[in-house]
Amino acid sequence: MKTMNKLMILLAVGSLVVVSCKPKGTKQAVSGDAASQAYIAPGEYDEFYNFVSGGFSGQMSVYGLPSGRLFRVIPVFSVDPEKGWGYSEETKPMLMTSHGFVPWDDLHHVEMSQTNGEQNGKWVFGNANNTPRVARIDLKTFRTAEIIELPNSAGNHSSPFGTENTEYVVAGTRFSVPGDNQNGDVPISTYKENFKGHISFISVDQETGHMNLAFQIRTPGINFDLARCGRAKSHGWMFFSCYNTEQANTLLEVNASQKDKDFIMAVNWKKAEEYIKAGEGEKLPVKYAHNTWDEATHTGTHTIKNEVLVLDAAKLKGICYFIPCPKSPHGCDVDPTGEYIVGSGKLAALLPVFSFDKIIKAIENKEYDGDYGGIPVIKYEAALYGEVVKPGLGPLHTEFDANGFAYTSMFVSSEIVKWNVKDLKVVDRVPTYYSIGHLCVPGGNTRKPWGKYVIAYNKITKDRYLPTGPELTQSAQLFDITGEKMKLVLDYPTIGEPHYAQAAPTDLIKNNGQLKIFKIEENKHPYVTKSEAEAKVVREGNKVHVYMITIRSHLTPDNIEGIKVGDEVYFHITNLEQDWDVPHGFAIKGANTAELLIMPGETTTLKWVPDRVGIFPFYCTDFCSALHQEMQGYVRVSPAGSNVKLYYHTGETVTP
Repeated sequence: MKTMNKLMILLAVGSLVVVSCKPKGTKQAVSGDAASQAYIAPGEYDEFYNFVSGGFSGQMSVYGLPSGRLFRVIPVFSVDPEKGWGYSEETKPMLMTSHGFVPWDDLHHVEMSQTNGEQNGKWVFGNANNTPRVARIDLKTFRTAEIIELPNSAGNHSSPFGTENTEYVVAGTRFSVPGDNQNGDVPISTYKENFKGHISFISVDQETGHMNLAFQIRTPGINFDLARCGRAKSHGWMFFSCYNTEQANTLLEVNASQKDKDFIMAVNWKKAEEYIKAGEGEKLPVKYAHNTWDEATHTGTHTIKNEVLVLDAAKLKGICYFIPCPKSPHGCDVDPTGEYIVGSGKLAALLPVFSFDKIIKAIENKEYDGDYGGIPVIKYEAALYGEVVKPGLGPLHTEFDANGFAYTSMFVSSEIVKWNVKDLKVVDRVPTYYSIGHLCVPGGNTRKPWGKYVIAYNKITKDRYLPTGPELTQSAQLFDITGEKMKLVLDYPTIGEPHYAQAAPTDLIKNNGQLKIFKIEENKHPYVTKSEAEAKVVREGNKVHVYMITIRSHLTPDNIEGIKVGDEVYFHITNLEQDWDVPHGFAIKGANTAELLIMPGETTTLKWVPDRVGIFPFYCTDFCSALHQEMQGYVRVSPAGSNVKLYYHTGETVTP
């Protein structure tokens, strides 16, 4: 205990020193020659798209590399007034859960789809850490296409990690909890008896991307942090970092750091599939949401599902194995060959590298050190390839290039360490500013890393940028890794908080069928207005449907009378433009939702309930032409129960 306390104090002091002291020569960290590598001339494109998690923003951001320019913030789990996400009637269903409408979440990790272990540019997945969900973003539209909630889970941090052909996107629970079909009203102190972990396997249709919660694996009650799929020779396996093997339920900073080692959990998902085919899974009653977006109707659909298939890893042998790893591991990373698995113990000053071949041999020879919760524990030495000794303090996460090198982020010593995967020797290290968390090498989690750069995502940037009050900007730093030594070429701020990111070549994304407009003739929205002549206003009791079009530079209808206080008014706006990059917007005074942002050929709906008598202007919110300012109109609201007739027009001056 004394030794552990000394180590924790040492790490804490080291952390304070790192984040409190400004490195010498900070202002000169990027030379003019190096910085020129990040310059993209006007009209030229970046080499890579960089998809970055937004952390507590709940969104995903898209940057260009090497420029560091922010191109787009994709709304995923949090409402976004800029784009009307979660405010329009069509998008509200996408944020529904078994708990009802949840307008925020915490997106930590991203995962790009793969074919044969290489990026294919189709989709990117993101996780909701708070209310457990996984989202799929379609890279033809850069929009969230699907969100699936995860039952039996809490703190969906260990996700979304895909297999080599995106057969599955896999998620592990951070907080073990009683199963949803169990009585959850139990004392927290009964953690060891009543709390369980669950690993979710979400299948992905290879053509459409449609997701389905295929099955879950029940495990002992521990915490899962990160994961990676096996690749090449280790295809069919997943590897997870696990902590809190002490099964503590309070003051985890001490009580979950008692043991010298926690675990890497190796999961044979091919074996799990065999058990399912043999009918060994148990169907359990649960409640979870599955929300899908339809590009034909421009509408989200919310569905509640009530059953999940669960496999018990303690009872069904051969699915799961534990491998001891230095305590409190964060990263669990697999090299491009699929042979080497790196476990990163945050409280260790070494990096263990495990061998897949040795793991399989140890299983065959039953080289176990007992079991944990009914799951065999492989002997540390039997699975170990070797240790990277003294790489730095606080190892978190590792990615790989195509030349046999690994890059590990060191949180406490604020640096990236480059080391040789074969001989495990450190060959270079560079400081980051400051307290790096994750890092990203383009394609660094695949069989075919694109390499060229490594990007650091920093938790703290004290003294690095202009101050903005008590909250400092988060940031990323771009390093060139083409030479023998890593070279810093760019700093750039990011939306907060960047956790993990992945990057892919520009051509792989922009030439993969990206959608530029929605064709009017293919619009199947139930309230679409396909021409100005079809614009109308229809009353159905206290509900009023406004079939409105927008086109440069007016809205039709732009005068509406006969609306009454308390009416539910639905503005169904169709953008008739068929030119790329001519969106329109819509907003009305007093609406307690947000604006709409309507792409060419798209239909979107804003609900408005007027609460008082008066004249209410509406207008286009997105600049579209020289006469954008003239795109406006009026709604007259009369008292409830009045006999003012419903009347609407554009261009008329006759009083009804």
